[in-house]
Amino acid sequence: MILSQISTPPNLHEQTFLQLKAMIVEGEIAPGSKLNERALAETLSVSRTPIREAIRRLAADGLVELINNRGAIALQLKKEDVLHSFELMAELEGFSGELAAKRISKEALSEIEALQYEMLACHSRKDLSGYYKLNSQIHQHINLAAGNPVLANTYAQVNARLQALRFRSNQDQAKWDEAVLEHEEMVAALKAADGQRMRKVLMQHLENKKNAILNLLEPQSLNK
Repeated sequence: MILSQISTPPNLHEQTFLQLKAMIVEGEIAPGSKLNERALAETLSVSRTPIREAIRRLAADGLVELINNRGAIALQLKKEDVLHSFELMAELEGFSGELAAKRISKEALSEIEALQYEMLACHSRKDLSGYYKLNSQIHQHINLAAGNPVLANTYAQVNARLQALRFRSNQDQAKWDEAVLEHEEMVAALKAADGQRMRKVLMQHLENKKNAILNLLEPQSLNK
């Protein structure tokens, strides 16, 4: 065991973290489920050391809860938490989008357009996993283009709690198609440097996601 830990490649810990995060976000590990270190180590073919580190990072990000006498549990939000979190997230997204439309550089806009092109290709292939990863990058780029590090930190903290739900919001094809159109509107607003237009589309985007999630989730899956 000691030798295997010494010989662990430096990037293995990051890879394990990303794999475990994807398992939670994409629903392979259901909300409220306990994270069994031994089983996860076998599934990901790693020792328990990078699993423990990944769980600690996921807890810090808000995707995992560390509960006394129960261990690590995949985050399960109450209905009230979902509503309040999306209410705040809509304001954060709208504000960051408004600032980004005014401050974005040509290079950052080109990067978002490139990611948008790749994301549309994933949508056409119905590759939800690939789509979501690119979608997240686009939203992060918009947030960073706002040029406000305090806003960026707050955004990251709130968004971490909602990642699994945002992924699920696109499992309805009509809602997914609608989200794609909204992303095209975002790029158009950025190109036009129209802050109010950008704020409006982003806030509507989050409102639609919230509604899609509430429609998709079984009543018993959200604790009242």
